[in-house]
Amino acid sequence: MPEPFSIIFFGTPLIAVPYLEALSSDSAFTVELVVSQPDKPIGRKQLIAPTPIKTKSEELGIHVIQPIDINTEQLPPADFLVTVAYGQIIKKPILDQMEIAAVNVHYSLLPRWRGAAPVQNAILAGDKEAGVCVQLMAEKLDAGDILSETRIRIERDETCESLYKKCEKQGVELLIKTLKEPLSPSTQDESKATFCKKLSREDGQIDINSMTAEEINRKVRALVPWPGVRTFVDGNEVKLIETSLNETDNSVPIQCSKNTILYVVKIQPPGKKEMSGKDWLRGRKN
Repeated sequence: MPEPFSIIFFGTPLIAVPYLEALSSDSAFTVELVVSQPDKPIGRKQLIAPTPIKTKSEELGIHVIQPIDINTEQLPPADFLVTVAYGQIIKKPILDQMEIAAVNVHYSLLPRWRGAAPVQNAILAGDKEAGVCVQLMAEKLDAGDILSETRIRIERDETCESLYKKCEKQGVELLIKTLKEPLSPSTQDESKATFCKKLSREDGQIDINSMTAEEINRKVRALVPWPGVRTFVDGNEVKLIETSLNETDNSVPIQCSKNTILYVVKIQPPGKKEMSGKDWLRGRKN
């Protein structure tokens, strides 16, 4: 049997965990080292918590490092450097150390939606397709040559959570398959590149009087649970948890811009737990 490919894995959040698990459980690979972002305080109490990748690495018995600046580190030699949602720019001197290649998994059909939050932006833009690309890493953000891709249809009621699950399932399979085969890179078409930025709470603030039902529904499908979607009704800010363009059980209609109707399925009033649209409407009448 041939020697397994040696891997240095870069990742931080929960979405990177299935990739690390798949690589470490496949006899074709040996994960020599894991690199994750430093532990950070989370929650209201701001308690320091390990990153999901650090936790998984320790469970698997793989050495993990968490440098503040990865580009100051001297890494051991390896066949592949694999990144999945790591969170730092890795510069050329480190990329060039790999015996075969440094690759990145990106949840879009590059060159469309380079940058952060490509899944959410695909839904916000009304794209019919999303996908996963495995690409060669380059210093310019998400501009490296494409090694492989898989296309995923975006359903009419698709949410970012459901689309992430589809991307994860197909992305793990695509990465493993790509690394086992001879690499065949293809250059991205720069003229078709589009970009997306990191999401903030401001992206979730909406105005039902100036936005159509379709626009708001896309926001809810794309931005719940983070950063969430908020609007003002009768002077009170509410969170829209689930909406639809069609009437459903326990939904309530809301008039939006251009005489469009949005059906609120789940909502969270200020200081209360989330509830159905009809329960919310009954509370407003009382």
